[in-house]
Amino acid sequence: MTQEEALRIMKTGANVFLTGEPGAGKTYTINKYVAYLREHEINHAITASTGIAATHINGMTIHSWSGIGIKETLNKYDLDRIASSEYVCRRVRKTKVLIIDEISMLRAETLSMVDAVCREIKQKNEPFGGMQVILVGDFFQLPPIEKRNLEQKQKNLLEEKQGRFAYESNAWGRLSPIVCYISEQYRQDDASFLELLLAIRHNIVSDKHQDKIKSRYVKENKFPENITKLFSHNLDVDRVNNERLLEIKGESFKFDMESTGSLPLVTALKKGCLSPEILILKKGAVVMCTKNNQKEHFVNGTLGTVVDFDSFSKHPIIKTKNGKNIVIAPMDWTIEENGKIKAKITQIPLRLAWAMTVHKSQGMSMDAAVMDLSSVFEYGQGYVALSRVRRLDGLYLLGCNEHALKVHPQILKQDSIFKKESEDAQKTFGAINAEEIKKMHKNFVLALGGEWKEEKMPHLEARPPSGALVGRLEQIRTKHQNAYKKWTEEEEKEIVSYFKNGKSIRNISALSGRQVGGIRSRLIKLGLIEDK
Repeated sequence: MTQEEALRIMKTGANVFLTGEPGAGKTYTINKYVAYLREHEINHAITASTGIAATHINGMTIHSWSGIGIKETLNKYDLDRIASSEYVCRRVRKTKVLIIDEISMLRAETLSMVDAVCREIKQKNEPFGGMQVILVGDFFQLPPIEKRNLEQKQKNLLEEKQGRFAYESNAWGRLSPIVCYISEQYRQDDASFLELLLAIRHNIVSDKHQDKIKSRYVKENKFPENITKLFSHNLDVDRVNNERLLEIKGESFKFDMESTGSLPLVTALKKGCLSPEILILKKGAVVMCTKNNQKEHFVNGTLGTVVDFDSFSKHPIIKTKNGKNIVIAPMDWTIEENGKIKAKITQIPLRLAWAMTVHKSQGMSMDAAVMDLSSVFEYGQGYVALSRVRRLDGLYLLGCNEHALKVHPQILKQDSIFKKESEDAQKTFGAINAEEIKKMHKNFVLALGGEWKEEKMPHLEARPPSGALVGRLEQIRTKHQNAYKKWTEEEEKEIVSYFKNGKSIRNISALSGRQVGGIRSRLIKLGLIEDK
């Protein structure tokens, strides 16, 4: 399914589970939908399962939004207490569309608790009190953190908890979201590396893929300077960053975070912000940008080195990998509700970047990274870490244990179900003509009390691959080296073989170096699939 198709389904008012591989453009698509909701004056809430994810989308954690906080269970007393909170009630009652990002990291029980709160406050027994719910994420990525009481720790340490994942919850079952599985890819532009990631995702890692991993092994300090290291544990991250900063001689510059708004919301923002409350920098420090700034041409994940400090403002000046010097001014992280800012923190959007945890890297894109995956302890950690970089030549491995190349067997099985449901949804909505879809969009807006604004049934502008200029053939071929080239008989035989052996169009695209659309058109021409 394309971003455009997913967006059209969401606009009908259907509950949706938006998923896809890392780099498929899930957040990009959600941002497009949020812009649409704002344009039509529909009250919505943007939330996420973790604080870090919440900052990526200018939202708040689902725990804060719903009033459940850190609770792991919800009894009648708790529910009454939350429902009596004027602040929470006002927020929930106003919300017509609820978005929950990084759903893979949300426990099943938590999703059901949010459902119970919404139904209680709205006094409706429909799922989530009748609001539209958009769940976003990829279950192949980091799973929920299992919380155990100390007295149960020994007993449950090696046990898989029933109903761990959000899709196993009663709330998910009642909601019955339409699955929109985005098949596009905008992060990785290296077909060989993409094939490796697909092999890990499908649990078909072969000797060939192992050799590819081994080819990226390096010894300590035998890699380019100033590349971010990813670790599975915080202790390693703090040790590396502190050691490297202390090695630099010269004046330190200190930047303190500023904040406004209610204390609980500010605390949630600080917890999720990748920039620290107290940021200490020196000339020569390796840093990473923690926010997007289109005007200054840097994004969350851009690496650089501090080369100076502005003589007037004292703001750090960083030199990026492309040689450009940028003055990094403070930026805001906010929690918004229906266009109003409820809490705000302000800080220089940088963090020391000699090292960071895999968990904090989720959602980021990097040109290069050094990884030590020898201590990976959780399904999804290795996959998340590897999928942060755009190309294989940007990957440097210090170690990699067997667990790092494995995905959760339960998720592997469930993913095939999600894909089938997405294909069914694509066929169902694809059979509805444009005028009828437009009518559904209008009816949904009006039903929620929004202001309908005549829309064109437009093409959703796809995000171009990093560093590429849309429409240029040579740029397209940096991702798909054979795009728009004349097909040879050998190539046709090859894709026929792939297709008959059960490989998806997406996989064939990665293997052949051609675009998904080109593969689909050729299979139609060869009579292997129907032109829908």
